[in-house]
Amino acid sequence: MFYPSIVENLARNAVKNPDRLCLADNNTALSYKEVWDAIAGLAIELDRRGVSRGKFVVVECDQSVNYMIWEFAIQLLKGIFVPLEMNVALPRILEITGETDALMHVADKEFPELGELPHMDISEATAFALGCERDGVYRGSIEDLEVIDFPVAEDVSEILFSTGTTGKSKGIVLTHGNDVAIAENVCFGVKMKPENVEMIPMPTSHSHGLRRTYANMANGSSVIFVDNIMLLKKVFAMMEEYRVTSMDLSPSMLSMIFKLSRDRLGDFADVMDYIQLGSAPLSEEDKNHLSRILPKTRLYNFYGSTEAGCSCLMDFNGADRPKGCIGRPAVNAEFIVVDENRQPIRSSIDNTGFLASRGPINMKEYFKAPELTAEAMPHGDYIYTRDVGYIDDEGYVYMLGRKDDVINFGGVKISPEEIESMVIKNEIIADCACVPVDDPITGQAPKLYIRLEETAADRYDAKEFKAFLAEVLDANKQPAFIEIIDRIPRTFNGKIKRKELMAMNS
Repeated sequence: MFYPSIVENLARNAVKNPDRLCLADNNTALSYKEVWDAIAGLAIELDRRGVSRGKFVVVECDQSVNYMIWEFAIQLLKGIFVPLEMNVALPRILEITGETDALMHVADKEFPELGELPHMDISEATAFALGCERDGVYRGSIEDLEVIDFPVAEDVSEILFSTGTTGKSKGIVLTHGNDVAIAENVCFGVKMKPENVEMIPMPTSHSHGLRRTYANMANGSSVIFVDNIMLLKKVFAMMEEYRVTSMDLSPSMLSMIFKLSRDRLGDFADVMDYIQLGSAPLSEEDKNHLSRILPKTRLYNFYGSTEAGCSCLMDFNGADRPKGCIGRPAVNAEFIVVDENRQPIRSSIDNTGFLASRGPINMKEYFKAPELTAEAMPHGDYIYTRDVGYIDDEGYVYMLGRKDDVINFGGVKISPEEIESMVIKNEIIADCACVPVDDPITGQAPKLYIRLEETAADRYDAKEFKAFLAEVLDANKQPAFIEIIDRIPRTFNGKIKRKELMAMNS
């Protein structure tokens, strides 16, 4: 049984298993009791400073235990948590604090440009913990949890702003009920055990990393934060130190681990219960390789969005499904496929449409944007996407890509990720991206952008590279054009900004 908010679930687990490891990072490891004492003590201080129902507090992520304590203390008071990504630029801070009329800004540094907006240092998270003495005030033990006025499911818990790659950022308004429903999807979907210890390198300023943290807090499990997946020696050392049994990765992170450490993940085959991946489609090549080195581990590919998180999943280890399969709907999600007019269709591999889903995981609304809300969920139930896909007779859902990303090569639908997953295996390629371009004969054709390894610039030979592509890609997936660029534009979590690349061809 889950309680109406993540913070209440955490509190109940602190009573049930006070000494179990709750949160850890590069510098800190706290038990459930220690985390709860810090949350409750900080909430007392924030209450004194005016945090209450509906008040916005903007917090800059540093991928730490302190950061999560801030979030839950704000939410305990029914305040609204507004996270910002790590090392965020000042213009974005000004945009979000202004848009929300924030009560407070929390970060590791203060900005004079924020004027009189109150600031607190993120490192102060544990300074007010119950039982600590500060400013001559002793903070004693918390009263019985039954007398605490925890948030209810309908209360707004957070606003997650998009990164705003084009135009103004969108604010996704989520309730405590949304957070708990998504946590249920994750917990039941991955068959999470109580003693689970999950490593999360995904940024907790955004939905993916946050939601995996929520699931573990609801489940009474342990979370280990990592702030730089590139420091693999440190990552593997922490996996051994905390006896990590699960991981949460993006496909780009997984590709990087493969590239930098070969099959080192395979050393954890006997202890790794599951790995879950999401935020972008996972290539078939990486799926197969991960299955080979972790043959006994459950390997989940999650599909979802910030607006409708963790809605579909599949354990692909050993699963024999056609390409593009993203599994079956999670416990709190229902899927349909619609046409251009958003009318439900009987879909198939030969009759694709757009995926739409509904359930208690769906956001409440877009912040101060009723027109956008009405466009995304016009009837208040289904959220409609531009993801091209279909549902087969067994109830499995397939996603081929976003409408503007899928390459229609003479009627054949090509996923750009499939091409990219093979190209990145070449030792001289540091990064790559594939986008559709107009073609007078086939309608569209693949164009490949590549960034070379710094030490490989003088070793690139166009003829040899095309010969490599001919070996690893089907004939209809051969790039019609190849261009070398200095940087592949990506979002915070590794998604390719394809619109930027497509604009270069317009």
